[in-house]
Amino acid sequence: MSFSIATWNINSVRLRMPLVEQLLAEHAPDVLCLQETKVPDNLFPIKAFQKAGYEHVTFSGQKGYHGVATVSRHPLEVVERRRFCDSDDCRHLSVHVEIGGRRILIHNFYVPAGGDEPDPEINPKFRQKLDFVAEMHDVPAVEGDNLSSILVGDLNIAPLENDVWSHRQLLKVVSHTPIETTSFEAMRRAGNWVDLMRQIVPPEEKLYTWWSYRSKDWEASDRGRRLDHIWSSPNLAPHLQGIDILRHARSWERPSDHVPVIAKFDLG
Repeated sequence: MSFSIATWNINSVRLRMPLVEQLLAEHAPDVLCLQETKVPDNLFPIKAFQKAGYEHVTFSGQKGYHGVATVSRHPLEVVERRRFCDSDDCRHLSVHVEIGGRRILIHNFYVPAGGDEPDPEINPKFRQKLDFVAEMHDVPAVEGDNLSSILVGDLNIAPLENDVWSHRQLLKVVSHTPIETTSFEAMRRAGNWVDLMRQIVPPEEKLYTWWSYRSKDWEASDRGRRLDHIWSSPNLAPHLQGIDILRHARSWERPSDHVPVIAKFDLG
């Protein structure tokens, strides 16, 4: 039984719905998790997803900012829309989906970016980011007989040296500072999560999912970061067949600065 899940910070789902439709037509993941949808719930483009064959749609959104959505070819059961850091920001959504007799809990996250100054004493946005990651310690990878977990999303931290174009030059840049990467990896290990992308691609190799809009020629400069992640419970990791990072999507017309990442499993 094959199963695939994609994650993508779309940076406005209504603006980039044609790109989403292209992704669904070309790759047809079973489940797609979107972040930074930037749309209130009453305006979410449900019909467009249903027309594309994704009948099961759930979301947590707000006008102009943040927002997450999970769409599926299979029935979804909403588990939680959790608010972190005593904030009303829509940054989390968890659902259950059943595939081939296996029940999978899927967490869809959009972690705060954290602003520009990596000092929590003077930058409230950075403090919120650190607090958010600390609260994620309470999101463990549950597993059991025919039960598994997946956590995906724009987690806005590139934890490893080769998750950024220059470890040395980005040590004082938000998303790769030691305080972020240390707390991030501690949180992942505390939850017993497996980093599936690095299960496929060795830590010695460069791996990016995001390239800044500020670069005139993002592909030539290739100053990327791995900000998007796919994790699983340990009992699901052996079933991973591959990870596709759709780098070419960064060159699509009016693209997001993030690209889709797809994990494929054999659950047989």
